[in-house]
Amino acid sequence: MALSARGWGATVAVLGLLLDQTVKLYLLGPFALAEKGRVAVAPFLDLVMVWNRGVSYGLLQQDSEAGRWLLVAVGLAGSALFAWWLWRAERLVQALALGLIIGGALSNVIDRLAYGAVADFFLLHLGSFEWYVFNLADAWIVAGVVGLLLAWAVERPEKATES
Repeated sequence: MALSARGWGATVAVLGLLLDQTVKLYLLGPFALAEKGRVAVAPFLDLVMVWNRGVSYGLLQQDSEAGRWLLVAVGLAGSALFAWWLWRAERLVQALALGLIIGGALSNVIDRLAYGAVADFFLLHLGSFEWYVFNLADAWIVAGVVGLLLAWAVERPEKATES
């Protein structure tokens, strides 16, 4: 039996969450990134441990327990909203994009529950220019948003009738 678009989206959500959490557990545990400091991986990529108590790009930093729980609630509510949207999705690109967003959001919620903050460690740089530090869940969310824009552009119902 073939998976529906929403089945593929749900699968992507689960796999994205599991992959992000696996990488985080490895880097926080056996790899011991926090003790190693900055680790060069490639000429443009380093690993560095950052605990993000805010949202994307370190915005809306929350140093209190109330702020932490507010971000957990927002993450869960957003995930529920996107899951409802996924349940209604019939087109594959849209469903996959929603799955990426859900998996990324839920993985970051798990971090907030387990550690009080989100574990970020990928640092892209070019010479002295450094991008913000992020994790796979953040990449899933960004890719999901791009996917939703792509789905909107190519999978709109009116496009389906064009020849």
